[in-house]
Amino acid sequence: MFNGHLSSQTGRARAWTDSLFVDHAILRLVWTNFHAVIPGKVYRCNHPTPARLRRAVSRLGLRTLVNLRGHRQCGSDALSRNAAAQIGLTHLDMAFESRGAPHKDRILRFAQMYSTLQFPMLMHCKSGADRAGLASALVVMFEGGSAAQALRELSWRFGHFRGSRTGILDAFFLRYQAQAEGRIPFMEWLNTEYDEAALKQDFVAGRIAAFLTDQVLRRE
Repeated sequence: MFNGHLSSQTGRARAWTDSLFVDHAILRLVWTNFHAVIPGKVYRCNHPTPARLRRAVSRLGLRTLVNLRGHRQCGSDALSRNAAAQIGLTHLDMAFESRGAPHKDRILRFAQMYSTLQFPMLMHCKSGADRAGLASALVVMFEGGSAAQALRELSWRFGHFRGSRTGILDAFFLRYQAQAEGRIPFMEWLNTEYDEAALKQDFVAGRIAAFLTDQVLRRE
């Protein structure tokens, strides 16, 4: 685990080694999992390398980078924070889970963050599949979209598998769709009717897909 600093050449070398070979950034040098959630305003991807981040800022005029992994002791985290500071990009932490029922308090915090940050914004987790999918789906709902539109952000095209334990994220939006869509707005349902414990109890993941996600791909 990288827990050093980037103030020296040795520290930077250790950060890159940890990022590339421990955090699997070697795959992300060419695979970006980039997608426009709201063109011109909100984008998503896997954890960007500094060079990718600079190119995205130049191309899209990004103002804010939202880290959905939370503050982590790893080389990728240190490198992207340092790059954001050098570029003048606001860096925000918004940690989400990928295998648990979405927490109401975290969604409310994200909604507050979304209402005050500067756009365009780029969101990332590690692979850009599950937590990035959840955050993107929430953005769709914040913008007045439907549950069906939100669920498109949780797709196998981004590496998200509904049949695994990460499918509880889909179940969250499906529950709103079944219980309240068309009756009350999403945020009102979240505040007054959403039952996190009941969603956990009702959700059952497919064993094969769960094995693929957790043991083979070793996703967070």
